[in-house]
Formats: sequence, structure tokens, C-alpha cells
Amino acid sequence: MKHRPPLVLNVSLLGPDRDYDEVVTFLHHRYRIKRIGVSGDVEAAERLVRRWAGSAAAIAVTGLREARVAGLYDGDQRAVDQVMAATDEVPVTDGRGLLDVLQEWAVRFVDAEMPGFFSNARTVVLSGHRQDRAARVLREFTDNIEFADPLLRFGVPERLERNPLLHAAADATLLPLRLLPGPVKSQVRMPGSLLSRTLARRAARDADVVVATYDELEGFGLEDLAAKTLLSSAISPERLADLGDRGVDLVVDVVPQPFRVTVTAAVLEALMHAAVHRSASGALTDDDLLEMIVSAGLEPRLLYPNGRKRRSRFAFVIHPLSQEYLANVEPLATIAKVAPSPVMDVVEKAAAYVPPFTYSHVTGIVSPTGDEAEGWLITVGGTPKELLAHSPEFTYSRLLRAAETARKLGAQVMGLGAFTKVVGDAGVTVAKKAPLPVTTGNSYSASGALWAAHDALRRLGLAEVDEQGRLHGKAMVVGATGAIGSVCARLLAVASAELWLVSPESAKLLALKRDIERETPGAVVHVAATPDEALPEMDLVVTATSGAGKRVLDIMAVKPGCVITDVARPLDLSAEDVAKRPDVLVVESGEIELPGDVRMRDIGLPKNVVYACLAETIVLALEGRYETFTVGRQIEWPKVKEIYRLGLKHGMRLATISGVNGVYSDEDVAGIRERALAARSVRPVRPVREEVR
Repeated sequence: MKHRPPLVLNVSLLGPDRDYDEVVTFLHHRYRIKRIGVSGDVEAAERLVRRWAGSAAAIAVTGLREARVAGLYDGDQRAVDQVMAATDEVPVTDGRGLLDVLQEWAVRFVDAEMPGFFSNARTVVLSGHRQDRAARVLREFTDNIEFADPLLRFGVPERLERNPLLHAAADATLLPLRLLPGPVKSQVRMPGSLLSRTLARRAARDADVVVATYDELEGFGLEDLAAKTLLSSAISPERLADLGDRGVDLVVDVVPQPFRVTVTAAVLEALMHAAVHRSASGALTDDDLLEMIVSAGLEPRLLYPNGRKRRSRFAFVIHPLSQEYLANVEPLATIAKVAPSPVMDVVEKAAAYVPPFTYSHVTGIVSPTGDEAEGWLITVGGTPKELLAHSPEFTYSRLLRAAETARKLGAQVMGLGAFTKVVGDAGVTVAKKAPLPVTTGNSYSASGALWAAHDALRRLGLAEVDEQGRLHGKAMVVGATGAIGSVCARLLAVASAELWLVSPESAKLLALKRDIERETPGAVVHVAATPDEALPEMDLVVTATSGAGKRVLDIMAVKPGCVITDVARPLDLSAEDVAKRPDVLVVESGEIELPGDVRMRDIGLPKNVVYACLAETIVLALEGRYETFTVGRQIEWPKVKEIYRLGLKHGMRLATISGVNGVYSDEDVAGIRERALAARSVRPVRPVREEVR
């Protein structure tokens, strides 16, 4: 006679539409697994447990919460406990022990596969205590956790557990409700259920991660679930397709699915009971569960219903570069229109004390890899003048408040813009104390500056640039000992025939010259405290000072057709300076064009175009590199190359070259070239004094 495999029965309080009767292999043994749905009929569930107790190896009882959501059952846990206690002949489980282990395993599995994925994630938990383990583990990665259940949101169950008298009083108060007939009880609970569902949908819309069973998402649409990560269980192919239609990006199914049919954690736990032939009263320990999870090769599933992609979040700190920038926000815009200069001076001072606020939500960034990023521009109120007028600690405190704002918004990495990355120790202190990783963006700023300079030289066509991109001419870096300037100097030592390094910091200048000559044998490097002597012979000039408006070079002394790339913020060259030399091409740093259809408030650049320091923050987010990448005054050359490579991977492009008056068109560049050629034909060449090498 053919041996029949042991039976593991699943009695579900949900309906029979997902019933199955299959023979499966688990831990090298064959079992028959059978599901019977009773549509909320507790008495029928008890009868089934008693009926099959003599022939089943183990029984799983499931579907309580889901049946409540579906309106099939309106009782409480006590009735289900009665179902589980209907027999003592065979192990009966609701899967709670295994589900706890699997929930923690799933969260840690995702973090191992995608480090930082849950960092600061805005999370809403729809399920109550059934998802308690998942919520507790998620708290290791994010404090942005909200419970849709009002009782859980305010910690009522925990308070009741800590106070037995209060617990007894609450139990007595609810007794009349428990005694009501089911239909009447449902009517009494309906207003509260509707309110809870409304709150849950609203919370889900603002969340990054939703923790819920599939049935709890009934009524949730595209506007609620689009771009979300769902932490759930027992997701069948049909349910996955439906979640994809509702816009879910990633489904983390905490329950492994080793069979052709979709099973719950309770069924897997019942199979484990059957595998060890444990008595009805013998509970499986965590060690038992872990051993069988490993032996069976069970892992959570990462399911992408709309194709695999990562969605990351960033924040970037900006500040007004002058009084004029204050007019970009109300009510300061109205004040600026009518107030005399002394009043605006007072406003400028007062703005430095304004708490950080969100200036813009940034969306629509889509990498060619399919990965997406959203972020927030957070403003601190001080202009460069005011930031320099205070101690570094003044700025640190505001940046740390901005970092806290970024954390609450769910950002996983934060960038520092303009003067916020210059003050004090250039981001080191902020990075140590902030609740999320911080970068100054200086690695990509250095890369972008030379990217822009090279493109400008090519378009102007007056200096000789070979096929390898090497300039057969002379280049200068003003502010060479600074963070960005020193990297620009290293790049130009490779990419130009002769290089002048300019800085008032003599000792640092000599050290930089020595380092470059060691790194780039054969490089021709000169040093000077000021640019004046050598400036007339330069084909390319990069200004990278922190002069805050101080004059750093005489533009009237510049060679016709020279390309000047101004990476300083505020700019080293004003619009008035640039207007004096229509035969010179002045580029405002190397701005980067972002991939996608970017939606963001005006920051003074064309659509989709951002400063390179902001682009570095976005590149890190798209790559899932939630780390402190660039801080301090010394930029690492490997990181400059790495961020450039990652930028290309994620579709970053050098933006159309912009100057103080906006984008340079082909006609603009042709006009500069024509005027430069004309000026060169009449302008005498001034000899350059040879510097000590």
C-alpha cells in the first residue's frame, strides 16, 4: 500500500476562495497541506479542528485580522483561542512565534541587501500587535514610525499592561460591547473603523514604508500606495499584480514561499511541528525555528511588481547669497519692494536667526538605471556676510537643526551648500553630530568645474586642446590651497602644459606644489601669492576662493579669449566685472543637468540644472550610498573620480554653460570668440616673469 504523506491542515477564518490541497516537500519529507476557509464561522472552525485532530500531524489557524477587515468576523481573539484549544491531540498554531522571527529576519535581510534602505524611512504600521516585532526592529533604523491604530499611536496597550488596575477597569468597561450581538457590535464600531481607515490612508500617503497585510489595504488606491515599499506576508502572484497596479514599488514578503501555492507563517510553523514530531503541548523554541529556517533555506522575498528600482531620499541645505535672495520668499519679498536699504540690512541680520524651513520639495529625478530620488531643499537664513559675522558654532547649531528637519522628512543623506560648507571645519563637526550622513559636495564641484572649463575651451576654440583633452597652454587656479581649488589644481596639472597656483597661504602653497609634482611627474607648476603677474598669459583661470565678495583678480588684465571658471560662492566675479570684458568667457562653475523631469522651486538656474554640490548629494542618493562622502578641507582625489563615474552612471550631464547673465548660446560663444580674435590682433603680449619651479 502506498504511504500517505502526513497532513498539515490550515483552518482559515477567511473564505474558501484560496483553498488548496497539495503535496509538498519540506525539510526532505513529503507532506500534504490542505486549506479550508470558513468565512468567519468560528464554530465551523472548531468543528474542523476537532474533526481533523486524529489524522493531521499539525494544524494552523489563520485569518483572524484579515477576516475582521473583510467583515467576515467581528469577534475578538478569545474566540480564536477557543478554536486553537479545541483539541490537545495535535499541535495547533497561529504562527505567531515563527512570524516574529520572520519579520525581524526580513527587515535585516533588506538592510543587508540594500544598506541604509530603512534609514529615516517614514513608516506607517497598519497592523496592530501582529506587526509588533517588525516595528520594533525598524526602530533601529528610523524614528519616523507611526501607527494607524489610534490606541497604538498613543501607547494605550502598553500603559494598560503596566497598570493591572487600569487594565481591569478597561476590561470591565468593554464588557457590555462584547456581549452585544455581532451585527449590533459592528454598527457600534463602524464610526471608529471608518475614522481609523481614513487616518491610515492619510498616513500612508506621506510614508515611504507601509507595514500591513494585504487585506488591510482594501480601499487603498494609487494615490495612497504609489512609490511605496510594503512590508507584508503571504503575497500570491495575483496579489502582487494588484499591488503593482496600485503603484507599489517593492513588496517585502516576510514569509518565504517554497511551494507552488502561497502559504502563511502559521502553515510553515505547523510543518515545522510535523517535522520534529513534537507533542501537542511542546512549543518550538527560537533555536528550533532558526535551525529549520536555515535547513530549509528559507528567505524573505523582495518582489518588484513594476520592475526593480531604488527610491531614495536626500536633503540639501541652502541659504541666501545676498539680500536680493531674501526676496525669493514671503513675506520678505513684499518687504524688499517697499523697504529702504537700512531696513533690509536689519532684515538680513534678523534672517540669520530664522529657524530652518523647507524651501522646496524636489521630485522627478529618474536615473537611466530606473532608480529615483526625491528630496528637500532646506533653508537657513544667514547670508555669507552674516555667517562670517558669527562664530562657527552659530552656524553649526543651525545646520544641526536643519539636519533634524531632514531626518523627520525621511532624508537618508544631506548635503551642505554654498557657505554652509565653508564655515568652521567645513562640515566635519556637523557630520559627527548630525542624525544622518553629510556631504559638502566638494568632490563633484571640483569635477564639475573642470568639466565646464574643458567644454568652454572646446566651444571657444582659441586654445589648443588635443584629442586626450590636454590643454597645450597655461592654466591658473586662484584659491589653490582651498578644498575645491586644490583638487582643481591636481586635475589641471594632468590636463594642461603649465599651471600657476595662487594663494596667500605660502606654506600650504609650497606643500601643494610639492605634492602635485610627486603625483604628476613632469608637471610644470609655478606658485604665486597673487595672480597679477602671470594673469595676462593664462588660457584658463579657475577661481575657487572663499573671499565672500572680495576682489580676487583684475579681469581687465585677462587675456582676450581666456576662459574663467568661477567656482566660488558667492561668485568671485560680479556681473559688473564680467560686463567689462565681452571678449572673455566667464563660466559660473560646472552646473549639472539632472536626469528626469525635475520639479523644484527656482534656485536661479535653468530647469533640471543644479549646482554640482547638490548633484553630489543626489548621486549618492541614487546610488544608495548613504554615507558621509566629502567633508573637511582636503578633498580626496579618488572620490573626485568616483563621484564623476557615478554621476555618468546615473545620467548626470554637464549643463549648458551658464554665466552671470544666464545660459551661453552658440551665438554668444561665437561673439566672444570674434571679439577675442579682434582684441588679440591689436593687444600687445606682456611677458610673464618666470617663477621658481
